[in-house]
Amino acid sequence: MTTIMSKLPTFDDVAAAAARLQGHAHRTPVMRSRMLDQALGAEVYFKCENLQRMGAFKFRGAFNALSQFSPAQRRAGVVAFSSGNHAQAIALSASLLGMSATIVMPQDAPAAKVAATRGYGGNVVLYDRYTEDREAIGRKLAEQHGLTLIPPYDHPDVIAGQGTAAMELFEDVGALDALFVCLGGGGLLSGSALAARALAPACKVYGVEPEAGNDGQQSFRSGAIVRIDTPKTIADGAQTQQLGAYTFAIIRRDVDDIFTATDAQLVAGMRFFATRMKLMVEPTGCLGFAAACEMKEQLRGLRVGVVLSGGNVDLERFCALLGDGGVMG
Repeated sequence: MTTIMSKLPTFDDVAAAAARLQGHAHRTPVMRSRMLDQALGAEVYFKCENLQRMGAFKFRGAFNALSQFSPAQRRAGVVAFSSGNHAQAIALSASLLGMSATIVMPQDAPAAKVAATRGYGGNVVLYDRYTEDREAIGRKLAEQHGLTLIPPYDHPDVIAGQGTAAMELFEDVGALDALFVCLGGGGLLSGSALAARALAPACKVYGVEPEAGNDGQQSFRSGAIVRIDTPKTIADGAQTQQLGAYTFAIIRRDVDDIFTATDAQLVAGMRFFATRMKLMVEPTGCLGFAAACEMKEQLRGLRVGVVLSGGNVDLERFCALLGDGGVMG
């Protein structure tokens, strides 16, 4: 842990990432809902990363990491493993930077995410997420072909890049009392925590993960990384089995608590964003919103930030989920 702590990214790295991303990543809008503010008795600010390039915050970390490759690394190319959004982010970033990208993706990844990854020029290698080890596949490809492996969350440059979303939110709306961030492997949450501690030290930072896959919550409360089986949840972007060494170290130090949300709550969130705010948000992107709604009594009178992490969901899947009903809590 001592070695990890000495290599953790800092807010200076987040600021440096913001400079690299300027002109490449969108400065996504911050949106509000008067109806929601009245319902919660709070001022709620949504950072709309569903409107980011390739449809998710993942572009930030991917581009920040790849833009720092040496000429030799660029010539050889990059390999990554991802359920979808990191895959697209790496493929698009590699294309923009003139390098090849090989992406290891689960066979059951949303078709739109696989198609988009290929559309950005990525060479997709499929695997079974329930019986095969994506990290082992990625390492083997890196060794065989001389590729540089960029994991989806447990990498200092990726974490720093993801933190730029929260950095922009604080710059645009000022200090917040609470910030809700979805949690899978922890890249967005740890990066957001770095930004919060630097720009709004009093802000409470909360991670939110699927109830079916609360490894982060277990890890946070036990003080050690807990590994679980691949969770079955509609939040495919948060179907991780454990936090990373870097992300856990930052989360343990800088995050205030970790909550969970059910799939039903995520569907209710998707319905709210589609009907009230005209936004398409994927299930994972609704995690923070679901927890904020559950905490409405504690949030009265406060300024609250919620990061909507992405909007990459098949249209057919989106319609099917909303067709199942769901009521905002």
